[in-house]
Amino acid sequence: MGRAFDIPIYYRSSIISTLKVARRTADARKRDLSPSILDLGPVRFKIARHFGFCFGVENAIEIAYRALAENPSKRVFLLSEMIHNPLVNDDLQSRGVRFLLSTQGEQLIPFEELRPDDIVIVPAFGTTRELFDRLANLGINPALYNATCPFVEKVWKRADQLGERGYSVVIHGKHYHEETRATFSHARQAAPALVIRDMQEAQLLARYIKGELPMDSFARDFLGRYSDGFNPVRDLKKIGVVNQTTMLAHETQAIADYLRQVMLSHYPSDKPEEHFADTRDTLCYATSENQDAIRALVSSGGDLALVVGGYNSSNTFHLAKLCSAGVRTYYIKDAHELLGPQHIRHYDIAHKQVVDSFGWLPSSDAPVDILVSAGASCPDAIVDEVLERVISFFAKTSALDLSLKQFVASLGVSA
Repeated sequence: MGRAFDIPIYYRSSIISTLKVARRTADARKRDLSPSILDLGPVRFKIARHFGFCFGVENAIEIAYRALAENPSKRVFLLSEMIHNPLVNDDLQSRGVRFLLSTQGEQLIPFEELRPDDIVIVPAFGTTRELFDRLANLGINPALYNATCPFVEKVWKRADQLGERGYSVVIHGKHYHEETRATFSHARQAAPALVIRDMQEAQLLARYIKGELPMDSFARDFLGRYSDGFNPVRDLKKIGVVNQTTMLAHETQAIADYLRQVMLSHYPSDKPEEHFADTRDTLCYATSENQDAIRALVSSGGDLALVVGGYNSSNTFHLAKLCSAGVRTYYIKDAHELLGPQHIRHYDIAHKQVVDSFGWLPSSDAPVDILVSAGASCPDAIVDEVLERVISFFAKTSALDLSLKQFVASLGVSA
């Protein structure tokens, strides 16, 4: 999936895009996870090897702007936010696009107001089969501008395959997230389906698999997260695990490995696949790459980290969570959150709220190392603005374009 997308030029950047092209040229197989380093004297940026727009996001943005370009005289709607980035969604709204639903699924515009000649774009997260069918029944073709990420659709196809083979589908995700709601809708058409949030819930599920908990408490423990008619006694004998693609890939794998061992110990057999299906190939490559890159970034060391992305972005949240385990981390939506060299507004991942902090930027004479990464829905241009804003807090820095050229030259690549 290496094709180029037609993305508005104002989402591109002069700094980050140059770095990404140079890194791809020097390391086409993506084996080097070390960060890109821009040394400006009093401040040094260490920028993650992989981050920013992924294939699914670029595909979705291209489709959204194409829908606008091809239908200048029609009303254009989005089922919900195209991606979880305020800049992208605000720009689409400024061009006349209206959202039918909130990210939580709340109705913003009644479907009864839609006309057959209206354009409705399905966002990158996909949508439920019920909503897809409802739009079709209104005379609208939701497949015309369907921006569902191909890797999300891959998860749906695997769920269908699991159902055909008699497995129940366990979904690792946040049950309220658009993507998980869509995956659950597709999975439950093919098989008994259940959503679990984390390893703790996987361990709880294991107790039902092993018969350690009374089955009449299952409905309480997994309220609202299992398909109609789900019978734990019958439907937990054969399972496969799929995921919300923006979750931590290593957590999904750990949950799958754990449940596999539970099934093997509870159902001893020389044919493991009889009770547990191998679904490792459904993990999103971009999510895995970005998370591996941020681990390498943290390992390189730094005074603090800035992780950039929308505050309702699940994948950005997880990047910030990974980063915060090794370095003081500030999760910001854009450069405007950098209110001054001592004042920053950011999303507190522990308390899940936006807060103001002071004294965020070290004031010592020693050079400051700042780690930088961004979510898969964050335009490179926003990261450029963050770098430039940070630089403005320091005196006598080297020229940014010179530092960029020096780093690119160190790769043996022509700028």
